[in-house]
Amino acid sequence: MAGIPEQELDVLWEEFHSVVNMTSRELSDWLMTRSAGQDAEELPDQAGTANGRRVLEILGKRRTDLTDDDVRVMRKVVDTVASERGADMEPTAGQSNWRHRLMTLGHDPLKPVKS
Repeated sequence: MAGIPEQELDVLWEEFHSVVNMTSRELSDWLMTRSAGQDAEELPDQAGTANGRRVLEILGKRRTDLTDDDVRVMRKVVDTVASERGADMEPTAGQSNWRHRLMTLGHDPLKPVKS
C-alpha cells in the first residue's frame, strides 16, 4: 500500500476518479487509436503514452493495492486536469489537440465529470 495517510489517500482516490471520466475500456480504445500509425499499430500493452498506460493500470486497481508511484501519477493527473480545466468542469469543447492530450490521461472534456 502507498505510504501516505489513509485519509489523504481517500481524498486523492476520489479526486482521481472524479477527473478521470473515461472508462477503462474508453481509455484503452483511445490509447490504441492514438498509437495506430499508417503502417502499423502498437502492441495493445504498449499503446499510448506511458502516463496513459499508468492511468489505465490504476483504474484496474483497488485502493489498497496502490503503490507510491501510483499516488504520484494520480496526483499528476488531478493537477494537470485541474490546471487545464480550472474550476469550471462543465463539458467544454476546445481545440482538438487540447482535448486529445487530456483524453490520454483519461479525461474527456466533452463528458460530464463524475460526481
